[in-house]
Amino acid sequence: MQRKDELAVFITSRESICDECHENLGRKAWIQLTADKKAFCLACADLDHLIFLPRGDTALTRRARSHSTLSAVVLKWSQSRKRFERQGLLIEEPALRRAEEECLADSDVRERRRLREAEHRLETDQEYLVRFAARVRAIFPCCPKGREAAIAEHACRKYSGRVGRSASAKTLDENAVRLAVIAHIRHRETDYDKLLSRGFDRADARGMVKGEIDEVLKKWGTT
Repeated sequence: MQRKDELAVFITSRESICDECHENLGRKAWIQLTADKKAFCLACADLDHLIFLPRGDTALTRRARSHSTLSAVVLKWSQSRKRFERQGLLIEEPALRRAEEECLADSDVRERRRLREAEHRLETDQEYLVRFAARVRAIFPCCPKGREAAIAEHACRKYSGRVGRSASAKTLDENAVRLAVIAHIRHRETDYDKLLSRGFDRADARGMVKGEIDEVLKKWGTT
C-alpha cells in the first residue's frame, strides 16, 4: 500500500510519452503522474537521481527511507489482482549505503555493492560515458574534479527518461549536456530535494533554487 504522504512512480503497461520533454518512453517506462493526469519521465520529474531498492528486506527499506531526504514508492498494476502493487522504493544512494552498513555485516555490504556496481556497468555504454564526460568538462571547464564523470554516469545510465539517453544528448548537443549539468547541480548544490520532500510543487521548488543554479553554472563555466 502507498502512504498518503509518499511520492509515487508508476511502471507503465503500455506505450508512454513524457508530457514535458515529449520523449517516447516505450513500454514499462517509469513515470510520475501529476494531479492533472500528465505523465512525466523520471528526468522531468526530478527523480532520476534516485536508485531502485526492490521490496523484500523490510529493515533495509525502513532504514533507507529514514535516511533519504527524498524517496518515492514504485507501483505496478497487477492485472490478476486489479490493483497497484508496491515494487520497491526509489531512494538516494547515500541513504541506501548507510542503511546497508547498519543492516549487514561488512562482507555482505561489499557483495551487495559489488553486484549493484556490476549492474551499473552493464547499464552504461562506457565509451559514450567517457565522451559525455569530456563534453561536460569542455563546456564547464571549472567544474570540480570528478564531477564530469558523476554527471555522465547519472545522465547516461539506461534508465527511463534520463537526459543523456535522449537523441540530442547522443550527439553531445550542448543544450542536452547543459540540462544534465543543471540536474546535477539542482540535486547536489541546492536544497531542491528537501523542498520536494516538504511538499513544495516542483515548479515552485525549481524557481526557488534557480538563482543558486545560475551562480554555479557561471562559476563552473569560467575559464
